[in-house]
Amino acid sequence: MPGIFTSSIALLDYAFPVDAAIKALKFDHKLFYAAAFAELLLACRKRLPDDIDALLPVPLHWWRKTRRGFNQSVEIAKPLATALGLPIDRCVRRCRSTASQTGLDARQRVANLRGAFVVRDAIVRQHYLLVDDVLTTGATTEAIAKVLLSAGAPAVSRVTVAHTNGRCG
Repeated sequence: MPGIFTSSIALLDYAFPVDAAIKALKFDHKLFYAAAFAELLLACRKRLPDDIDALLPVPLHWWRKTRRGFNQSVEIAKPLATALGLPIDRCVRRCRSTASQTGLDARQRVANLRGAFVVRDAIVRQHYLLVDDVLTTGATTEAIAKVLLSAGAPAVSRVTVAHTNGRCG
């Protein structure tokens, strides 16, 4: 959706060795990759708008988080927030468990996420920075941005470690 994000940065190609490192973080509990990814994302901070006042990691449904043991977006956002001196806001909740987006086309991804996110707390920030690991079609971050903007958030940007299909901001 053009214009939904103030800024969108997807730093690296989702290809070897980046894809292997992201998979190791998510599925093999190699949490040290989260700090490394945050360091890489810090290199592009000058491309971020100056008025960002909170990071919002893409939420996992409680069931998936329980199975995995952690949320990779939160793990990437923690050192990023510390380095930027910004809080992590968790005003959005994933209220519905969805199928994995892997293997779904763009239309299926949008349908899969319909109604999956809700704003659970009052919007108190002026500019949220969504943090995620991989940008494929953008359906997940766009769904979150839509609920934030509908709830009164003035601005939303996104930053991801990697992108597929040439989607680099």
